[in-house]
Amino acid sequence: MTNSPSGTQQPETPATEILETNECWELLRGVSVGRLAVVVDDHPDIFPVNYKVDHGTMVFRTGEGTKLHAALGDAPVAIEADGVNAETGVAWSVVVKGQASAVKLTQDVLDTVGLLLFPWEAGQKDQFIRITPSKVTGRRFTVTPAVTWWTPLDEAPTARGE
Repeated sequence: MTNSPSGTQQPETPATEILETNECWELLRGVSVGRLAVVVDDHPDIFPVNYKVDHGTMVFRTGEGTKLHAALGDAPVAIEADGVNAETGVAWSVVVKGQASAVKLTQDVLDTVGLLLFPWEAGQKDQFIRITPSKVTGRRFTVTPAVTWWTPLDEAPTARGE
């Protein structure tokens, strides 16, 4: 237990575990949906994507549009995926940063099709995009129960006796 600024006892906050790169990849292989962060017209934008891990890279499918053009621009991209074990309350988050490129060589396209990457949303999704990472980071932590949250406003005076 530690003391809060108001002097009340607060439970210890478990330490956040920084994950090794191989642990990050293992976690990424266990889920198939993440969020792709790109730059669109000088501002960040985020798109949900379903992906597959492929030999130290990430691959997703998309069709023509904003996501495709932003991903293939000059700016680097990022994909974030996460998960939580409902029984243990342990959560994780992994971010892969890197450069996206279109999969174009015939053999690469055939290999990528073999990943069995099926988009959730209907429509023509004939573009395969590969993200080659420059950095992979991850963390694991215990989700704090809402009853233990504390903010400076918790002890603030109110206008009426509430």
